[in-house]
Amino acid sequence: MATMTAVELKPKDYKGKIDPDWCPGCGDFGLLNALQRACANLGRKPHEILCVSGIGCSSNFPGFFHSYGMHTLHGRSLAVATGAKMANPDLTVVVTGGDGDGYGIGGNHFAHTARRNVDLTYLVMNNQIYGLTTGQVSPSSDIGMKTKSTPFGNVEPPVQPIAASIVNGATIVARGFSGHGKQLVSLIEQALDHKGFAHLDVFSPCVTFNKDNTYDFFRERIKKLEETGHDPSNISLAIEKAMVWGDEIYTGLFYKTNQPALHEQEPVLEAGNMLSQDPAITKSQEERIIKRMM
Repeated sequence: MATMTAVELKPKDYKGKIDPDWCPGCGDFGLLNALQRACANLGRKPHEILCVSGIGCSSNFPGFFHSYGMHTLHGRSLAVATGAKMANPDLTVVVTGGDGDGYGIGGNHFAHTARRNVDLTYLVMNNQIYGLTTGQVSPSSDIGMKTKSTPFGNVEPPVQPIAASIVNGATIVARGFSGHGKQLVSLIEQALDHKGFAHLDVFSPCVTFNKDNTYDFFRERIKKLEETGHDPSNISLAIEKAMVWGDEIYTGLFYKTNQPALHEQEPVLEAGNMLSQDPAITKSQEERIIKRMM
């Protein structure tokens, strides 16, 4: 009788067929490496994972990561990912993008995906600038920052993604830094293992267009929450820590709670995965719908 042997997965097993085209030194490389390591550590098989992105430098991610992938519209990745997760809750759905894609163009979807507690892992590569369009101010750029679109300095205050995510209902909220690989891998593992909306904001320096928020800038200021005795179940303390920005900037797990995920509350899914249920339409109806959409 034949026996089944478990195959040990390695980070290289998640390497996509396309090599990244990011600028040398881009912080996005750090997140790509960390996600590959986290998936290998957890034993998540590539065919069990779907990676969805919007538009931007960071949103080319699905092409560089070996799994199912979808490169969607600017700011609409969370909406597409929600549909995929509800259709097949067995998938591990990872959403990747940048601060402009997620906090600017996709800000509405960001708020409501958190509110609904959709079982997604949202990895935001926050470089505090629009990199793909060659260096304009983004929703997370600091006041006074000079860019191509703000030559006299940015006058708009930056968004507070960690605090906003917590208030809107995300059930695990964390922040990492692409220069701190070990911590980043741990945070991604916790996010992937969590059932509910997991939001991980990642400082991912743009070495070409953002000369303010550099690797040295963050290394001089970052303080890890796990080294401070922070209690991630304390929502008030989590929001307080999220608002700190100056000589100290916190990374780590800010907040975690356990609440039913959206797919666990959907009556249609009580009969099981949609893929295993009998379709509600005939084959000819299905063909007509697809033909009309194509």
